[in-house]
Amino acid sequence: MKEIVKKLLSRGNKLLNQPYKRIQFTKIAEADELLNDLTNHSHAFVLACIMDRQIKAEKAWLIPHRIRLLVGSFEFGKLKELARQEIRDYFRNNNLHRFNVLMADNFYYAIKDIEQKYDGFAANIWANSPRSATIVRRFLQFRGAGVKIATMAANILARDFKIPMADKYCIDISPDVQVRRVFIRLGLISQNSSNEELIYSARELNPDYPGIFDFSAWEIGRNWCRPTHPKCNDCYLSQYCPKVSI
Repeated sequence: MKEIVKKLLSRGNKLLNQPYKRIQFTKIAEADELLNDLTNHSHAFVLACIMDRQIKAEKAWLIPHRIRLLVGSFEFGKLKELARQEIRDYFRNNNLHRFNVLMADNFYYAIKDIEQKYDGFAANIWANSPRSATIVRRFLQFRGAGVKIATMAANILARDFKIPMADKYCIDISPDVQVRRVFIRLGLISQNSSNEELIYSARELNPDYPGIFDFSAWEIGRNWCRPTHPKCNDCYLSQYCPKVSI
C-alpha cells in the first residue's frame, strides 16, 4: 500500500507543482479559452462547475460556450439580464443537459448569487488567498452544488489554475464513481464503504491536502481501470495493485 500511495502522491504533486497551462476542459478551443479566462470570465468556470452533474464532464463544461453562442455574448452584464424562463428555453430547446429545467434554474440562480454576493465578479470567491474551507463553503452555497462539485472546484483552482490559498486542508477528494472504483481496487477502502469513508481515507493518507489524490485516481479510472475489461497492463500502478474485485 505504501508504494501505491507514494505513486499517487507523486502524480498529484507533479500536477500541482507544474506551471499553469491552459486546461482542456472540452478540447474545443473556443470553449476552453472561455473557461480558462478567470480574469474576464471567471463566472464561466463557476457556472460550468455547477453544470457538472450526471452527464459527461465534457458536455457539462461546454454549456457556457453553447449559451454564449445562443445569447451572442457571455459578458456578465448580459447574463444577469436573462430571465429564468429565457434560460430554461435555451436549455430545453437545445438539450444542453440531462436535467434541463433543473440545471437551467441552477444556472439562473448562480448568476444571481454571483451578482449579489460577489459584485458580479466570480473570482471574488477565491480572492485574497482565503482558506480552502472558505472556498469550498462558498461553492456549497450555490444551488445544486454539493460536496462533490465544491471540492472539485476548489481542487481545480488549486491544482490547475494555481490560485493561492492559505491552506489545502479542506480540499477533500471528490466522491466520484471513478475515484471510488480505483480506491476499492487498490485496496485503500472496502468494497461497501461509504463516501464518507472514501473522504476520510484520503484525509488519513495526506491530511495537508487530501484532494491531491483526486485527479490521479480519476485519471486511472477514466483511462485504464474501467468497470469491465480494465487495461491493467497500461496502468502505472499495475505492479503494485492488488486488483481487488468489485
